[in-house]
Amino acid sequence: MLSWSNTRVLVTGGAGFLGSHVVGALRRRGCREVIVPRSHDYNLVNDSDVCRLLRETHPDVVVHLAARVGGIGANRDQPAVFFYDNLMMGAQMMHESWRAGVAKFVAIGTVCAYPKHTATPFREETLWDGYPEETNAPYGLAKKMLLVQAQAYRQQYGFNAIYLLPVNLYGPGDNFDPVNSHVIPALIKKFVEAKRRGLSEVEVWGTGRATREFLYVQDAAEGIVLATQNYDGDEPVNLGSGMEISIGQLAQLIAQITGFEGRIIFDASKPDGQPRRRLDTERAAAWFGFRASTPFDQGLRETIQWYLPLEQQDQQIANV
Repeated sequence: MLSWSNTRVLVTGGAGFLGSHVVGALRRRGCREVIVPRSHDYNLVNDSDVCRLLRETHPDVVVHLAARVGGIGANRDQPAVFFYDNLMMGAQMMHESWRAGVAKFVAIGTVCAYPKHTATPFREETLWDGYPEETNAPYGLAKKMLLVQAQAYRQQYGFNAIYLLPVNLYGPGDNFDPVNSHVIPALIKKFVEAKRRGLSEVEVWGTGRATREFLYVQDAAEGIVLATQNYDGDEPVNLGSGMEISIGQLAQLIAQITGFEGRIIFDASKPDGQPRRRLDTERAAAWFGFRASTPFDQGLRETIQWYLPLEQQDQQIANV
């Protein structure tokens, strides 16, 4: 078990959506030395920058959150970029951490690594039972290589690297850019804007029948920190809430909370992505005591309340 007060923790991506919450969770536990590199100082796709970062910071623990992420559209438009950037960041970060004598490496994977037609709930032992959903397979496979690398480095070098599989995240601070946001912020933005403009309908990608599981970002940060402190095994571990909701139901719920009263139109010519997603979360509960605690409705309302002032500010700037 780590003594946080005496541990230097490097959090790649620590200024981002999930990373900022992980940094906060570490500091609340008394971790006095949390290092957050910025992309304008260190390009983690370049091995020389990775080496320089580790040489300058001397961390005891690395939590690797940095990633190129986006929704279905972004993954479909730039599959090579999503594959290369995520593969190189992860492989080089873990390799150079081992070479630098880092005591523990926490690799953050993705639910997109699971096969397209995995039986629900997704269990970690089914991770290799098929090919991922095509629209985000390059991203999912690049992140999946972190598990292969972690297990290989543990076997050959005795390197303490663990691998976590978080489901889709949401919460305050999420990315609401319509080009590369995920489904919850994209829908919130659409419905808030439609209500403000008095629109009679909102279009949603896909049939609405695909399902997703969502994990509140603060819960995800708690799970990562608990695993960092208490888990030292070689098996992948899911981080999720155990809930499942269809995209159609999600759209209706967001419309209700935002006050949009028009029609919701589903564009079936657009891809649904993976048909279903719901994780089995028993390993996380049994192995390091993590269970999500934020009810989905509550987390969704908090996310919308966080976004509304931001949307109003954007409109004021646009009207100047």
